[in-house]
Amino acid sequence: MGEQTGNNRHHSDTATISAATDVLTGESRKKGLARLWPFLGPAFIASIAYVDPGNFATNIQGGAKFGYTLLWVVVCSNLMAMLIQSLSAKLGIATGRNLAELCRLHFPRPLVWLMWALMEGVAMATDLAEFLGAAIGFNLLFGIPLWAAGLLTALATFLILSLQVRGFRALEAVITGMLGVIVLCYLVETILDKPDWKTLAYHAVAPQFSGVESVLLAAGILGATVMPHVIFLHSSLTQDRIVVDSPVLRRRLFRFELVDVCVAMGVAGFVNAAMLIMAAATFNRAGLGHIASIEEAYITLEPLLGTAARYIFAVSLLASGLSSSAVGTMSGQVIMQGFLERHIPVWVRRLVTILPSLVVIFLGFDPTRTLVISQVVLSFGLPFAVIPLVLFSRRRDLMGELVNHRLTTAVTWVVAALIVSLNLYLLYQTLFGGE
Repeated sequence: MGEQTGNNRHHSDTATISAATDVLTGESRKKGLARLWPFLGPAFIASIAYVDPGNFATNIQGGAKFGYTLLWVVVCSNLMAMLIQSLSAKLGIATGRNLAELCRLHFPRPLVWLMWALMEGVAMATDLAEFLGAAIGFNLLFGIPLWAAGLLTALATFLILSLQVRGFRALEAVITGMLGVIVLCYLVETILDKPDWKTLAYHAVAPQFSGVESVLLAAGILGATVMPHVIFLHSSLTQDRIVVDSPVLRRRLFRFELVDVCVAMGVAGFVNAAMLIMAAATFNRAGLGHIASIEEAYITLEPLLGTAARYIFAVSLLASGLSSSAVGTMSGQVIMQGFLERHIPVWVRRLVTILPSLVVIFLGFDPTRTLVISQVVLSFGLPFAVIPLVLFSRRRDLMGELVNHRLTTAVTWVVAALIVSLNLYLLYQTLFGGE
């Protein structure tokens, strides 16, 4: 993401940087949203990964099978996402490097290779979920065979990624626009499904499980919400977007980026909650806890909520799949360049990451179950992104005046411990079949 610098920047980027600099130095007289506007963008790109098709799969299954029981997992996951993404953004601002680059510079070479291999696996699992989701969206909306929908998804993703040549602002605008489509769709869905607000409020703050399957889905929801690949991406998005040298200006810049994170992750949190609420208020309430696929959800929505509801659902899935697939490819580029200092053309990477998805489609695997399992893979990859993030962001020699407060570091360690503990418990239950 940091390749367009100096004279190569697009005029929209230059205008954004100039406006941001004026605000930071006190030369701008803008107020309110106009003052904040130049800083909004990086977190909105990152937030797309938090509302990707994997979230559709895990949240729909969780809501259909267990009602509102796992809503607290969505709430907690989103709070974790805000904390972790703010640290990732801060890392890029403070060091001028992304997380993968710092791992390469400060970790032993064998560990760097191991982490790169793990993160590439995570990136492939991510891309599998996003690619399948968009293909399912095309299939549901237009009746296109899944294999043809997959090829159409690849083409659409290439077109979105081609916007990178026009600078970061153009890509931010398109991705944010797609996020807006998803939000609008789920706002309508929430109005249509008329949830039980009292029960909803209780389960949003009351931690509980309901058997082994609920733990599997909780891990999937966590993996789909706090995503490891986008932790690496976010630090790349901020590392040279707006560069300032003064410690005072860096602190001001981070405060604006913190607003970006809170707004974007708040929006993503609403969408995630709305997905689970929709499934709980429609399928679970109607005794349809067996709904286990996106396709079933799409078909069943019509008799429960009307024809408009199912098409709104499909449009939101398509927007999610296309935008998150583009973001996933960007993350893969950052991971490879950061860990290995090697760059491959985006179209080559896109072609390579398409292959697992096409194999899944042609072999006839259940797409939704594949999405859920891919999200569990992501949750297992989280410690390898979160732990290095905490280790670097607490170092004053790297972070300077933006070094973590001790309380921030302590809370983030607790978050990392919760993630690891949940995954270990899930592994134990999976291997030994405990109830």
